[in-house]
Amino acid sequence: MKRSTERVLTTHTGSLPRPPDLLEKLLQKEEGLHVNEASLSERVRTAVGETVVRQAEVGVDVVNDGEVGKPGYTVYVRERLTGLDGEEPAPLTPSGEAVDFPEYHSRPPRSRRGVRQATCTGPVAWKDRDAVYRDIANLNAALEGIESNEVFMTSASPGNVAHYHTDRYYGSRETYLYAVADAMKEEYDAIHRAGFLLQVDCPDLPRNRHTVELNIEALNYALRDIPPECIRMHVCWGNNEGPHHLDVPLAEIIELLLTAKPAGLSIEGANPRHQHEWNVFERVKLPDDKVLIPGVIDSTTNFIEHPELVAQRIVRYAQVVGRENVIAGTDCGFGTNV
Repeated sequence: MKRSTERVLTTHTGSLPRPPDLLEKLLQKEEGLHVNEASLSERVRTAVGETVVRQAEVGVDVVNDGEVGKPGYTVYVRERLTGLDGEEPAPLTPSGEAVDFPEYHSRPPRSRRGVRQATCTGPVAWKDRDAVYRDIANLNAALEGIESNEVFMTSASPGNVAHYHTDRYYGSRETYLYAVADAMKEEYDAIHRAGFLLQVDCPDLPRNRHTVELNIEALNYALRDIPPECIRMHVCWGNNEGPHHLDVPLAEIIELLLTAKPAGLSIEGANPRHQHEWNVFERVKLPDDKVLIPGVIDSTTNFIEHPELVAQRIVRYAQVVGRENVIAGTDCGFGTNV
């Protein structure tokens, strides 16, 4: 993983807006409607090319495929793994945010279309090993003639897969988590062998104080054959617009996060709930073998942040952990789910 030795490098979290025509095809597939798979695959291929070119045009240093072919940053695994075939309605128990702010959460959603909620109803194993190799081939093709410092590809963490696919089979959270870790390891290893940086998406880590340690243990287990400098880890509190007043503070989990194997740590650093947490690193030293990728652009605001504000955010982190240890990123993805 390159460091910002000559200037501050730039990257993003992973998902980028999908072209409207591709978005419609992906939505139709999620809704169970007939979609011509050959046509969809071809449009994904061309969309990856468009996305990579656009990143290069605007000066992003560490680029990816924008996740444009995935229905969501985690639920895509349902198409690749066995055992995640069950479906159930969303739980009726309101969240803590909904209890505190019922008026806000009673607003009708902007769209009723989107990804389905799946459950684990059988053994987790691979059913479509070729899927990740198609992703790799599309990205390699898109990179022809493109100059970039590095290239990354995202994959869901074991903890996040287990969180979004409620267990109805294993009966033990730890057993289920490690079964997912064994399966996802194949995808992680394939991305690494392709020569890309692996980014594991880990919004599961700050979700619950009591599960952080076990989730990191399972993650490290799955990453055991990949060098730390070839991996970065994205940690966030969800990029939904909302109060976020119940988010676990970074200060409470930072020391555990630093025990995770990835050398790169991508965190939120721009939205109003977490923008102040640059000061955590005044008290907790960033290890010499780690690189910090703070979000300096908020993915949930409709304001276009002034470049000077973005620069100020970068400088805050650089002054605390050293400029060579900072890569400028985004808080979260801009196209998390279709």
